[in-house]
Amino acid sequence: MVEALEAVVWEGLGESAEDVRRALNRLLERGPDSTENDCYPLFWALAGTPPGVSALATAALPFVVALATDPGTGARKTLVELLAALARRQGPVDPGWPEAWRRAHDTVQALLTDADPAVRREALPLAEGPGALRERWRAEHDPAVRLTVLFSLGDHTADAEVRAILTGLLRHTDPVLRVAAVHTLARTEPELAVGELDALVEALADPALRSRWEAVWYVLDVDKPFSREDVAYWTAVLFEDTPAVETRFLTRLAAAADPTGDADLLRAVLDHSWRLLTRHRSVEAVLLPVAGRLMDHPDSTVRLRAVHLLAAAGPRAVAYADRLAGLLDDPGDGGFLEGTVGEHALWALTRMDDPRALPGLVERLCARFREEDGRSYTSGDPRRPELVDVLGPMTDHVDELLPSICEELRRGLTDPDADSYLMADLLEVLRAWGPAALPALPEITGYLPDRFRWHDAVRTLATLGPAAVSATPAVRGHLSQDPEEHNAWLHWVLWRIGDDPAGNLRAVGESLPVTGQSRGVFAVGFLTDFGTAAAPYADRVRNALESELPGIRLQAAIALWSITGDPEPARPLLEDEFLAMAAGGEHFGSFGEALSALIRHGGTPGERARTALESLRAQDARLSPCGDYRAILDDEKFRALIDTALSE
Repeated sequence: MVEALEAVVWEGLGESAEDVRRALNRLLERGPDSTENDCYPLFWALAGTPPGVSALATAALPFVVALATDPGTGARKTLVELLAALARRQGPVDPGWPEAWRRAHDTVQALLTDADPAVRREALPLAEGPGALRERWRAEHDPAVRLTVLFSLGDHTADAEVRAILTGLLRHTDPVLRVAAVHTLARTEPELAVGELDALVEALADPALRSRWEAVWYVLDVDKPFSREDVAYWTAVLFEDTPAVETRFLTRLAAAADPTGDADLLRAVLDHSWRLLTRHRSVEAVLLPVAGRLMDHPDSTVRLRAVHLLAAAGPRAVAYADRLAGLLDDPGDGGFLEGTVGEHALWALTRMDDPRALPGLVERLCARFREEDGRSYTSGDPRRPELVDVLGPMTDHVDELLPSICEELRRGLTDPDADSYLMADLLEVLRAWGPAALPALPEITGYLPDRFRWHDAVRTLATLGPAAVSATPAVRGHLSQDPEEHNAWLHWVLWRIGDDPAGNLRAVGESLPVTGQSRGVFAVGFLTDFGTAAAPYADRVRNALESELPGIRLQAAIALWSITGDPEPARPLLEDEFLAMAAGGEHFGSFGEALSALIRHGGTPGERARTALESLRAQDARLSPCGDYRAILDDEKFRALIDTALSE
């Protein structure tokens, strides 16, 4: 084969031709020692972009087939996967490809009966229609291949014989095969899984089957077999269009699992329960008791997940407050999840406004910044909440918490090893508290010369109001030090803290273009706060209504309402946001901005807007773009705004 490979004229077959020649040569040289990594250049060159089948693929095909069928090639399984990828390529096809594939046909089809089970499994996409797959089902006796054949039959459920095979398996004596049949049929008949729910729970919770799943549950295009917990997760996904049924599946699975000896399955239940809770409101009342039963589990990875779920529910989980308080010092971790059981229990108590969370709260929250180098978490998984999400809502306890925050901020000013991100987070907390954080003015002002944190400090000053006027000189210093595009914002901040109202208004207003210009238009939103005093700049605001950017148009409309007192043209733009969100929109930022503006100006939504807001209030889906705990916090925030708007 080496001579044949060298005889190919690779020049003119594309810029990747030499890479393909080298990869094929390396596979030949390495023989039984060849691995998946040796095949990567072939995937990139032959099955990557652009779409279609190239002349290079036609030239390489005989060698790929020969290597894939050679028992002496270590990377056979990966090469069969490459053949399957080439067989289903869409797009332009090299004129020589059909003939090359025809010549290789019998050899390629023989892979379906190869002696190596892994090769037979990877070759299944090469089977020609339901007849070939039915034959493989009858002939295949290796359970680790047989299940994959079953999944492949699911692409042909319109074939009567295939359907007869699959429906017959629903009453098979092997529970694993029964579950696989449900998964396969549910792809086209999702309602079928509902009728098999009890059987699915029984099979997944059966301790005698725990080792079977990972031995046989292979899915094409997935490198490793599924564990029982993986199968449980994807079984729950079968019901995701009906949250009530999905919840029933999870609660029954949790009840059927060994309460102390099957932490793996309980972890899987809680993981999927968490994802369900972040998507739907209606499941909360049913899932909280599940978490409540598991919050004292001997396995800390189960405890942490249960406690995090209760914490996210906050005041609606207050029945578990006493038991959560008993976990405050629990050092158990969640494996790869962030935080300890005690940290999540602490957050739960703050969400419930429980006074047992207060002693040493700030110190505990800040300690992790000194003990760890950075953070690592997977989006959507349970994790520590951001500081502002813990402390920001605690406005009734500012007097008790503020001294500790000031102490941390002072440490950040003097300790070269202090975590800069912690200081940013603490300043964000003070912004959430607004004027109540005024006693921290010296510490906030101390960060104005800091080249990393000055922006955070200025933003925080803007929330304090005119009582922070003493910070004026330090803020004004940035007018000459920073880029000109910051000036309008800095003048707005100066106005907010009580400095020279007329001069700062003039600076912000005159930064807006007069007409037909884009420079400076981003400052239009700052004029909202000036109200009627900004009337001389109303025409410039109207000019911004013509911006190509929807966000700028919305801000201009809100500002114009504030300046003129006339709800037109703001109202139509605001109400468009409500209608868009009710129709499935995802621009939550502008939706919240529009809703807040309507409330601030005392506006009453029109009939269509009211209908849209009522439909949003009634929907089960969370009002949030997030997939973690913030989905629940966002949902609470937006629903409170909707309630306020509809009460007007």
